[in-house]
Amino acid sequence: MPILVRSASLTKYSEIARQAGIDPVRALREAGLDLSCLTTPDLRIPEASLARVFEVSLAGGAGRAESRTLGARIGEAWRLSDFGSLSLLLQHQPTLREALARVEPYRHLLSDSVSVQLEEIDDTAVLHVALVTARPDPGPEIVELTVGAVLSLVRAMLGPQYAPRAVHFAHAAPERLEVHRRFFGPRIEFDSEFDGIVLARQDLDRASPLADASLARYAQELLDLQPRYGEASLTDNVRRAIHLLLPRGAGTIEPVSERLGLSPRTLQRQLEQRGERFSSLVNEVRASLAARYLAQPRHSVSDISDRLGFSEPSAFSRWFSVEFGQPPSRWRAVNFGAGEERLGLDRH
Repeated sequence: MPILVRSASLTKYSEIARQAGIDPVRALREAGLDLSCLTTPDLRIPEASLARVFEVSLAGGAGRAESRTLGARIGEAWRLSDFGSLSLLLQHQPTLREALARVEPYRHLLSDSVSVQLEEIDDTAVLHVALVTARPDPGPEIVELTVGAVLSLVRAMLGPQYAPRAVHFAHAAPERLEVHRRFFGPRIEFDSEFDGIVLARQDLDRASPLADASLARYAQELLDLQPRYGEASLTDNVRRAIHLLLPRGAGTIEPVSERLGLSPRTLQRQLEQRGERFSSLVNEVRASLAARYLAQPRHSVSDISDRLGFSEPSAFSRWFSVEFGQPPSRWRAVNFGAGEERLGLDRH
């Protein structure tokens, strides 16, 4: 079953692409998408097709540096109303914390790909943004667009000029940073350990002047009347939770079941009823993340082993050899045309 997302980002894309010297009609046709996606924000389209639009745009842009800002520019243009039917409910929440809590239950109305996890440490709050895709790497433009959309929600609740403590991206920095600094702010960390936004913890509970409890109840009643045919399965939700939690050392069944509001035993039982096992899903996500990390030269094999929860690199290497048919360093060299010595990788 394909991973589906709303076409809202493409309604923003058209004008921004033209400004960058890109033909949006050609890009959509090459991606196999109907041109109605440029004007209709609530269509459900394959996430892989959206990624293809960006690939075509980068290949056909008047200048790569300009094209490389597409995701950030779309994020900059994002408004609360672009969350579609969920926007009224979000607008009338009393705090940012409450607004974030409303996103996950209705995420099926937005995207099968995106999950946002709130982590609180002392006086700091971190919004971890994870994308589950059928590709090893979601691509920097898609990541920047998604983090930008989350930042637009933060600013809708805290004020349009709100500056987060930092914005983090796991990918490398683009050639030019003017657009990124203008939108995300001056504190941008690239080549980071995660994708997401760092805030002051107290900002989560700052009262919103727009909150209206009656309108929030009305919006929720309307949302609950909508058909739920697009809602993700339990298995998909478990995969998303593992994608978020595994790189943070919390990929066991206890934290995953807690995120889903279930006990570990109930989660195990419900997965077994669907012919699934939690350990198999962890293995599946590990394989996806391993390929994603190995595509990024800055990650050593030891680093990847640790991120994926292995006790030592040799254990990771044995597991990887079973899954992919060769050791991780050799797989990386074959698939990305770089030798171990030049990349400075560990030998395992």
